[in-house]
Amino acid sequence: MRTVEEHQAAVAALLAPLGEEEVPLAAAHGRVLARDVVAEVPLPGFDNSAMDGYAARSAELGALPARLPVADDVPAGRTDVVPLAPGTVQRIMTGALLPPGADVVVPVELTDAATDVVEIRDAPAAGTHLRRAGEDITAGTVALEAGGPLGAAQLGLAAAVGARTLWVRRRPRVLVLSTGSELVEPGEPLLPGQVYESNSLLLCAAAEDAGGTARRLHFVPDDVGQFLATVRAELAEADLLVTSGGVSAGAYEVVKDAFRTLGTVEFVKVAMQPGGPQGCGTVDGVPVVTLPGNPVSSFVSFEVFVRPALRRALGHSAPGRLRAPAVLTAPLRSPAGRRQFLRGRYDAGRVSQVGGPGSHLVAHLARANCLVVVPEDVTELPAGAEVDVVLIEGALQ
Repeated sequence: MRTVEEHQAAVAALLAPLGEEEVPLAAAHGRVLARDVVAEVPLPGFDNSAMDGYAARSAELGALPARLPVADDVPAGRTDVVPLAPGTVQRIMTGALLPPGADVVVPVELTDAATDVVEIRDAPAAGTHLRRAGEDITAGTVALEAGGPLGAAQLGLAAAVGARTLWVRRRPRVLVLSTGSELVEPGEPLLPGQVYESNSLLLCAAAEDAGGTARRLHFVPDDVGQFLATVRAELAEADLLVTSGGVSAGAYEVVKDAFRTLGTVEFVKVAMQPGGPQGCGTVDGVPVVTLPGNPVSSFVSFEVFVRPALRRALGHSAPGRLRAPAVLTAPLRSPAGRRQFLRGRYDAGRVSQVGGPGSHLVAHLARANCLVVVPEDVTELPAGAEVDVVLIEGALQ
């Protein structure tokens, strides 16, 4: 029986680093940066005001209240700002270029807000309410490092330092195929013994959440010839094939039966629950990962094995989910010799189990925001014990 880490390594080894492509800044959201972004300009690019108020010389504000003529107006965007003459102030807006000679901005709230001769009732110390050129980042330094995801803040920074395009990793193309003669498209009438097919939608969404593009293949019944024909007709445009179902030890396990004839996919048992039966290898040179068919087993297996492999191929510097310690709100049990991944609800450092360990409990999975990880050598934990949780809710990643 393989350990979790051994099977993670086997899956990761199948996926080579993905190639790079240059895309416009507006198309880079959610992608993984492939090359460092160097700042073309400093941030801020010039000394400017952090407040609406009056640019002044602090040495001239020793005796308050002070009345000083307003020599000029400096709105944001003005480029022909003149030096500050002694004994005067300039009315200035937030973000506007600081006049040479000024060393403080007096907020308008500390004045009578006049536009000809202003009365300053109170004044902050020299250097207050100023943004100095380059205090955020200097020109020529790395603004964004390769390997990071490009969210809203990262794209804003890239634009602010002058980038128009970014080099990103190509998205992996993932094919998803569920198998089982009992599967029926949602919305169609169900006969006794049939269930609605849900795994392909679940796994496509998980693949896209990991950074890939996903496409569902029409699921096929438990027929080896039809299964192989369906798969081989689609593989040329794929970076990875993910299947669910047909990998257990019983009869009519179509994925195992079909791929065993090729001799390029290995089927193993992994010391975990849910998700013990697993498989991985290649078909016609394309990486293949075979997951169990129960929905919770399929989801947990994707999280543990496929997601980190995809993100590593994408160049993520941190391919794993965020993890956190948490205190159990109730006792739990776990089978010896298997790493348990229980559905949980994490909140403010505490975690409660959601539902039982059954791999068919999809409603409980939908209510979970984490997986509670119980090591192989632990069979019981009391309430108040500390456990490791994997945060699986999108907002927590």
